[in-house]
Amino acid sequence: MKSFTKISKGVPKISVLAHLPHGSVFIPKDVRKSIVLSDADLARELILMTDRYTPELFECITASGGLSIINNHSRLVVDPERFENDEDEIMSSRGMGSIYTKTAHQQVLRKDPTAEEREALLSTYFRPYHTALDNEVQKMLEQFGRCLIIDCHSFPSKPLPYELDQSANRPDICIGTDPVHTPTELISSTMHFCEANRISVALDKPFRGTYVPLKYLGRDKRISSIMIEVNRSLYMDEETGNKLDCFPQTKAMLGGLIKEVWNSCY
Repeated sequence: MKSFTKISKGVPKISVLAHLPHGSVFIPKDVRKSIVLSDADLARELILMTDRYTPELFECITASGGLSIINNHSRLVVDPERFENDEDEIMSSRGMGSIYTKTAHQQVLRKDPTAEEREALLSTYFRPYHTALDNEVQKMLEQFGRCLIIDCHSFPSKPLPYELDQSANRPDICIGTDPVHTPTELISSTMHFCEANRISVALDKPFRGTYVPLKYLGRDKRISSIMIEVNRSLYMDEETGNKLDCFPQTKAMLGGLIKEVWNSCY
């Protein structure tokens, strides 16, 4: 079985951890059997729902001495950035809790899993991912006394039917924040960089929030976190999923943004 997560690291030199939960298209054969879409429809769904190329776009973090936690499975297997229990997860109302049952267009993706099927998915893919992530955050706290999590994503240039925010006017960069774990200097430096480089940017729009491990959420201010989402029209053809010629420029822009964020925080 393919490893549930990839940890990209040497010896950490900076206390920055890139969280990349949605960049893979890999679906194990046993999980594929539970998905009711045809191969063609599934391929289209993966284009819509995958943050393609984000491990490459944000690899400046590991190049600078930080860590990258990369989910090697598609979010259609389980989504590790959702709350495990549907009653805690707002997106479960769209059939997109930790285990998706609906597609981006709100069609049936898979039948509601039985209690046994749900437990098997969570114990195989969801919980081990979080255990590995928690371990790396703890190591970083022990080594540096602090940890900055950069939650790395991309988003479509036009809202998909499942999304809570249906506003058509979308920025180049969306910044997501947490009221406890996102210091004001992180926000101001990110906004300043984008404005200085004529990059349209919005705060917590069209997506809000940023990832913080549950064991630290709201409790431990040694953990800082900010979400950076890049508009897919800046680097890929949203119909085919192929890279655009401007991919290197977008990657370089994100490298400059990450450097600004790091410098402002530490």
